Amino acid sequence: MAEVKINIQQNEPSAFDLYDEDGKVGEMVFDIQGNDLTVYHTEVSPEKEGLGYAKILLDAMVNYVRENKLKVIPLCPYVHLQFRRHEALYQDIWNKIKEE
Repeated sequence: MAEVKINIQQNEPSAFDLYDEDGKVGEMVFDIQGNDLTVYHTEVSPEKEGLGYAKILLDAMVNYVRENKLKVIPLCPYVHLQFRRHEALYQDIWNKIKEE
């Protein structure tokens, strides 16, 4: 079973790290400035692609944002695509103004 651990760093990007029985298999890199969480990059190990691991990272990020009353600036292509495809699911947390 996959597990997400948040790795908050000061003065450098943080990450949601994804682990399974093989160790770290993915990450979503982000930074928080004020009330905005900017997602820069999502990556899953090639041998784990297609198993829904990127969605697990996305769900962990969305839960964190909602719990902490933040907005998302989705610079990561994967996150941006998911926000566009499922806009109704993410409209409450999507900061479209600062995205551009």
